[in-house]
Amino acid sequence: MATVWRMQNGDSSTNWVALLRGVNVGGVAVEMAALRGLAEGLGWGEVKSYIASGNLVFRAAGPAEGLRAALEAALAGRYGRAIPVLILSGEGFRAALAAHPFQPERGNQSHVFFCWDAPVLDQALFQALRAPDEDLRVTGGHVHFHAPGGIGRSKLAERLGKVVTGTEITGRNLNTVRKLAEMLDAGGQTG
Repeated sequence: MATVWRMQNGDSSTNWVALLRGVNVGGVAVEMAALRGLAEGLGWGEVKSYIASGNLVFRAAGPAEGLRAALEAALAGRYGRAIPVLILSGEGFRAALAAHPFQPERGNQSHVFFCWDAPVLDQALFQALRAPDEDLRVTGGHVHFHAPGGIGRSKLAERLGKVVTGTEITGRNLNTVRKLAEMLDAGGQTG
């Protein structure tokens, strides 16, 4: 049974972002209402989802690793298979957005790939696959990818898992990252 993180007035709850990897894009179909219900069943508060790619903003007490394990266990119990989850503090998520080095004309031209571990960039493969207008930069535990021609046509995007190694990754376009940051900021939450 998953650990339940109960929030009480005056406790040390923090706001968090949960990013699920590989759902609703050829992976496991996860309904956002069901995902919110699982998180609320863990005792998490102020649970909000954004679009159907597996994004949650919530408040809970406890360490990120414990929160991750609890949500992964709840997901496995409901869907019968492992769904990787990355939990980031609100502060850490905002730092990833602030570090984004690109100013795209449209937010879907630029992506942040969040990493479970320190990413290793294969520079030779990056140079071999990139289009002239594409760029990729690693800042901290994040990979920032700019593809003005569109990620769907990008050879680099198609093989990103070979270019960025040493970690699992899950990406969100800049529009989604900005919206999740707005959701974190709603109500003056900190953390």
